Amino acid sequence: MRSIRPVQKVIDGFEILPGIGPKSAARLAYYMLNMPQERLERFAEALENLKKDTKFCELCFNVGEEQFCPVCQDANRDKTLVCVVENALDLIAIEKSEGNKGVYHVLGGSINPMAGIGPNDIRIPQLLARLRLGEVKEVVIATNPNLEGEATAMYIVEKIKEMGLSETVKVSRIGRGLATGADIEFADGQTLLRALEGRRVM
Repeated sequence: MRSIRPVQKVIDGFEILPGIGPKSAARLAYYMLNMPQERLERFAEALENLKKDTKFCELCFNVGEEQFCPVCQDANRDKTLVCVVENALDLIAIEKSEGNKGVYHVLGGSINPMAGIGPNDIRIPQLLARLRLGEVKEVVIATNPNLEGEATAMYIVEKIKEMGLSETVKVSRIGRGLATGADIEFADGQTLLRALEGRRVM
């Protein structure tokens, strides 16, 4: 059967999203075809404004609506403790665990030579620039416990040593409450809390 072009365009759009295969994309497209027009228009407007109405925090690169994200604006947070995560979803997961009383630094990915992603392709230089200011006393590395996450963690540790900051900045890695190869964003709050409490010095 020949594909219906307007529907196929929507299917193609969904298929570029992570974790969405052809069948799921088709299911979503046909579901939306049966949605009331008003709901569909609200959804389309929300998508259209997604990037327009959000911005990256100028300090930690979390997603927000203002120059600085709500975490960085919170006067009660410990600004001397920086938790380094790969993406904003990891930050949200850790916030739900209530295990981090400090602030964050969102790398925007992990080092992955196979995919052509090096240290300068994510926000490691910006993290090192923050550390040079001298306010940070501890860095908790909360990258995913997989090959890329471990490589990213080790690179950050080496750079901190090279900069001569290892005497003034304590570097720790979240504990093994997380299974090797697991993604932080999918972990439950209690597991993340145990991982944060069981962090180890690197």
